[in-house]
Amino acid sequence: MSTTESTSRPLAVVTGASSGIGLELARVFVEHGFDLVVAAENGAVEDVARDLAAGGARVDPVRADLATYSGNEDLVAVVEELGRPVAALAVNAGIGIGGDFVDDSDLRAHLRVVELNIGSAVHLAKRLVPPMVERGEGRVLFTSSVAATGPGPFHSVYAASKAFLASFSQSLREELRDSGVTVTALMPGPTDTDFFRRAGMEDTKVATGPKDDPAEVAREGFEALMAGKDHVVAGALRNRAQAAAGRVLPDPVKARAMRTMTEPGGGKS
Repeated sequence: MSTTESTSRPLAVVTGASSGIGLELARVFVEHGFDLVVAAENGAVEDVARDLAAGGARVDPVRADLATYSGNEDLVAVVEELGRPVAALAVNAGIGIGGDFVDDSDLRAHLRVVELNIGSAVHLAKRLVPPMVERGEGRVLFTSSVAATGPGPFHSVYAASKAFLASFSQSLREELRDSGVTVTALMPGPTDTDFFRRAGMEDTKVATGPKDDPAEVAREGFEALMAGKDHVVAGALRNRAQAAAGRVLPDPVKARAMRTMTEPGGGKS
């Protein structure tokens, strides 16, 4: 545990905080005066906590598999043991899997995408948002994706999971409209993280194309969260163009266009 006693600071919970957008979200929270509970599956989260605490924040690391019920309960238990109100919850942990759904991938891998991307989001919202509502204040950020705006051939379960998060975010936001709690969906495009390698999508056009800086994506997400916006399409203009197209084009057209970006072998020169 990395701690500096500073309980006058607001507390944020960030999942998937050991790398990528989650790590950058954790950094921007600390820069804006928050203490943190940071969660990730791997031991790197403990190093992250030590580094972030060097800036004067209290940072409690939780190593937990958030694709499991018990892992989410472990995180909630740490938060509750602190006895401090959660001012902001950033549900960022997520994974993807690429390839042909029928031939190239394992069922358990797809189910794990559902369990982490969707299951953990629902679990943590159910546990940590009600106390926010009771206090009449709080902010919630779900990391969705521009992939949520259309079908996702060759990363079908991942894209669908991000569509769930976009819908869930808007639904919960409306339910909580008069509660003092805001809900925001962060919708980045391709970002310079380890996502494509872990998803087995390195040989796709989307993986070999331009990517956004995760620090910039996190900054835009944080600003939208603090402003109480319903969503933000972060990163390059191309991401906003994709999101805009997603509102008007029919799904079969979007699916064919996405196939050119995500089909295995499409990124080979």
